[in-house]
Amino acid sequence: MKAMILAAGRGNRMRPLTDRVPKPLLEVGGRPLIQYHLERLAAAGMHDIVINHAHLGEQIEAALGDGHHFGVHIRYSPEQTALETGGGIFKALPLLGPDPFLVINGDIWSDIDLVGLHLSGNDLAHLVLVDNPPHHPSGDFVLRNGRVQADGDQAEAGRIDASRRLTFSGVGIYSPGLFAGCRPGAFALAPLLRDAMAQGRVGGGHHRGHWLDIGTPERLSELDRLLRE
Repeated sequence: MKAMILAAGRGNRMRPLTDRVPKPLLEVGGRPLIQYHLERLAAAGMHDIVINHAHLGEQIEAALGDGHHFGVHIRYSPEQTALETGGGIFKALPLLGPDPFLVINGDIWSDIDLVGLHLSGNDLAHLVLVDNPPHHPSGDFVLRNGRVQADGDQAEAGRIDASRRLTFSGVGIYSPGLFAGCRPGAFALAPLLRDAMAQGRVGGGHHRGHWLDIGTPERLSELDRLLRE
């Protein structure tokens, strides 16, 4: 299975750290954050990697090269301006091929087992969900019997018990069919996922291990302490 690392975000909440260094190259535990992803993907047998980039993307290519130092083969999908998650994946589809592929957000860290992830039946997506972190207490979606449902939509947030919702980890497997009918340009992934959920075509699992969204300097420092310990 091929994999894609999303690395095109500007990292505004990380400023001023990201004014001169793209967020995926910020160091934690003595290594760039994106290196942990490459090593985990290689260990899971995923050696064909696509990385999109925009802000300071040339630094990412210079640092990682073709990936042979990490035991993988990297191809890049540069974006003149960030295309959001949906648009970025759609642009990279020619590099990802016709089969389901894994996508991982470049600004998370986790010990999610990537080996066992797969699509079931005619599913268009499989999402890994985690317990709601303090900065996102209301969660995103509901997981029932291995199926992900969009009960966490804002319109229903007042009627759904927050304890039933989980947070999307930023790790998922997608079928190229999820993007059928899409056009080039910037667009979000969430509406595509909600449409697929309405069709009953999104599976999921609940990861109960380590997971951090590295969205602020404080969380970056928290991960650095964790890794050094």
